[in-house]
Amino acid sequence: MEAITINYKGYLITTDKTLMKVDDVHSWISEESYWAKGIPFEIFKKSFDHSFCAGALFGDKQIAFARLLTDYAVFGYLADVYVEEEHRGKGISKKMLEIIFGLDWVRGLRNIKLGTRDAHGLYEQYGFTDCKHPERMMELNRQDIYKPLTPEGEPAI
Repeated sequence: MEAITINYKGYLITTDKTLMKVDDVHSWISEESYWAKGIPFEIFKKSFDHSFCAGALFGDKQIAFARLLTDYAVFGYLADVYVEEEHRGKGISKKMLEIIFGLDWVRGLRNIKLGTRDAHGLYEQYGFTDCKHPERMMELNRQDIYKPLTPEGEPAI
C-alpha cells in the first residue's frame, strides 16, 4: 500500500509511518488524552505498528494523529484522533480523515466504528451515526488498566 503525503496549509499530512514521530504521539496520547492516559510506550507502539495511521507534522513535531484498527477487508475502528490545541481549527483533522476515508479499501469496509466524548459533529460529516442497534453492542472495558497499582493490586489514585 502506497503512502500518501501532502502539504496542507504549512503542515505535512501523511500516512507514511516512517515520517511520523511516534514519541510525540505517545506523549500526547499518554499525557493529554482522556481515553488512554498513562498508556506505556511499548503498548502504544504495538498499537501504532499494527494499525493504519495518518498524522500531521508542523516542522519537526507531530501535532496530530489518527489510526484505523482494521482487517483491511470488512471492519475498522477509528481511534486516537487528536490535534494539539494550538493547531486546532485549521482543518487538520478533517484533512486526515478525508485522506483515510478517501482510500478505496476504506470505502469498501462494511463497518467502521469509533468512540468519542465530544466530537460527534466532526464524525457526522463523514457519515457516522449513533449505532443502529446499540442493544446488540457490548464491550469489555478496562478503563483503569494503565493506572499504577497499589501493593494490594488496586488502582492507585
